[in-house]
Amino acid sequence: MSALTLAQARALIDQATAWATQQFGRPVCVAVCDATGLLLAFARMDGAPLRSVAIAQGKAYSAARMGATTQAVLERLHRERIEIGYFCDPQLTALPGGSPLKGPDGTLRGAIGVSGLAAAEDQQVTDHVAAQFAAQSAA
Repeated sequence: MSALTLAQARALIDQATAWATQQFGRPVCVAVCDATGLLLAFARMDGAPLRSVAIAQGKAYSAARMGATTQAVLERLHRERIEIGYFCDPQLTALPGGSPLKGPDGTLRGAIGVSGLAAAEDQQVTDHVAAQFAAQSAA
């Protein structure tokens, strides 16, 4: 597994902030972490809500630790009628807006989390960036 670099993390943040601005016209916070969930890079756009700082980081962490989007985690919790606390990790969140970043062979390379928009919009941003990352990694 090749590690996600700081340069890649910064480029992912740039992609996420540009796409969020283009699609939604509002500022966001973006966190990128490595495959273990440790923060690699973070940015808070001018005017992004302060509460979104911790939320974006939690979404990235959760997507990395669970190996799935936070939207998928939320759906699993509802489907199985369980609470996130059952995973014994108080840092996990199922709030949509986190996506894993996977290499061409499907290995987890890291994750991205976005906060500042509606949760479904946050998820759209991270899904878009994750898809771009997968396509670039495959090329």
